[in-house]
Amino acid sequence: MTSLLIRGSRLFDGTGAAERPADVLLVKGVIAAVAAPGTLSRVAADRVVDADGLALAPGFIDAHSHADSAPFLPGIDASKISQGVTTEVVGNCGFSLAPHPADRSSEIQEMCGRLFPSLPYDWNTTAELYERTDQAGYTVNTVPLVGHHTLRAAVMGIDDRAPYPAETAGMSAHLRAAISAGAFGLSSGLIYAPGVFATVDELAALAAGLPAGGVYATHLRGEGPRLLDGVAEAIAVAERVGCRLQVSHLKAAGKDAWGSVVPAMELMDLAWERGVEVHHDVYPYEANSTMLMSCLPPWFQDGGHEATVRRLRDPSALARAEDELARDDGTWENWVGGSGWPNVMIASTANHEFEGLTLDRVAELRGTTPFQALVDVLVANDLRATMSVFAMCEEDVEAVLRHPRALVGSDGLPPGQGGRPHPRLYGTFTRVLARHVREKHTLSLPEAIAKMTSRTAKVFGIEERGVVRTGAAADLVLFDPDRVQDRATFLEPTRVSEGIEMVLVGGVVGWERGEATGVRAGRRLRPGTEPAGTGGETAAG
Repeated sequence: MTSLLIRGSRLFDGTGAAERPADVLLVKGVIAAVAAPGTLSRVAADRVVDADGLALAPGFIDAHSHADSAPFLPGIDASKISQGVTTEVVGNCGFSLAPHPADRSSEIQEMCGRLFPSLPYDWNTTAELYERTDQAGYTVNTVPLVGHHTLRAAVMGIDDRAPYPAETAGMSAHLRAAISAGAFGLSSGLIYAPGVFATVDELAALAAGLPAGGVYATHLRGEGPRLLDGVAEAIAVAERVGCRLQVSHLKAAGKDAWGSVVPAMELMDLAWERGVEVHHDVYPYEANSTMLMSCLPPWFQDGGHEATVRRLRDPSALARAEDELARDDGTWENWVGGSGWPNVMIASTANHEFEGLTLDRVAELRGTTPFQALVDVLVANDLRATMSVFAMCEEDVEAVLRHPRALVGSDGLPPGQGGRPHPRLYGTFTRVLARHVREKHTLSLPEAIAKMTSRTAKVFGIEERGVVRTGAAADLVLFDPDRVQDRATFLEPTRVSEGIEMVLVGGVVGWERGEATGVRAGRRLRPGTEPAGTGGETAAG
């Protein structure tokens, strides 16, 4: 099928403009015409879809995802396309699957193995990784970043020290190679090892190698009591080198920090006035999700996987860590201190035990303390476990979402892990439409769509997407604004949303009537303007 005509839609073009009635013609993966209803009635299209008053919008763009490994799944990854997403930005929080040099293979695989499922790792360079994922195919389009953790591990392992000049040069060389291969920018995750060991000087030295328009996306060093310091550090990096700054999943974690998102955004506004292109993304939930290992202090991970596992069996190291969790002195991102054991829920484990239970409940079942339950779960799963932490408040979520430079990002962890992943993986975009547009009126529908489409496209330099206009890519979602609803919950997190009637990626139908069509019509996008047409279809394996 090379052409498709959508008739009688309520068009939201992605710019924030009011809706208007329109017919839209797609030809060979490109929007060929946008016209008043009936104007295209004589066009002979391969397929005609009667929208019957449904909303038609650009496909949503997930500004922050961890679906780097999705191409390696045996089937279609329905998590994003089922909620209307047609493009996602991967390689976030410092984690990417390349570079992967042979001499650092074990360290990189152990580090990434805490987040990603088992992978072949039959690549060394970023270019080779992209060749592999291109061959496998993409359910939706992907915008890849290269991760600082992976760059650091590829050159100097997981050690808690500053890099030598030759090591900084080595990281910069890997970054240049990734940019040359098609990466859109650099990401960091400054609460995780080894990124937590980096300084502003190290991060700025790397970000200085980004090309014009390149993005530095950062998981801040502090999202709780140190939120303002974390924002200031991120701004300092971007201001020093003149790159675009994307603050990842802006939040105030822990009751003592609630309300601090407002002064944090004021800092970003001041930076914007000074010329720093700074945006942030947000997901519409009061819980975050990350690796369970993150409950322990940063020093616990110095030296990498084997050193961490040894400490989990070292009584003196455990006593020190337990004391630091309880004292919560504010010098590191202490999820337990900020939210409490009853608010830390195990999401997934390698052995699938205790999924969906909080750590205090696991302690009750095992007749031990919550801290010992944490240690036991990490040891039993060789550190491969994730958690959801109920750490935020709704008022902060709404404030962050309303900001004019807010984008929407799921922060969804890699699909295909099983367990009980955070429901944001399957529900972020439909939750914005249902809860924050239809129910709470946090945003108008045109404004919400703009935050999920054209504004994200502009930040990442993919402006041939995110809009409905002649010549743009035919990435589209047809949905019912009165019925759209997220259905994923913390106990049933993979339930697909309602009200998403059709999703087209490059003019190819990838989702229809509540089911994936089984076609991988996405592509890996390239920095700079590119032809909008489809990159081809790949059947699901």
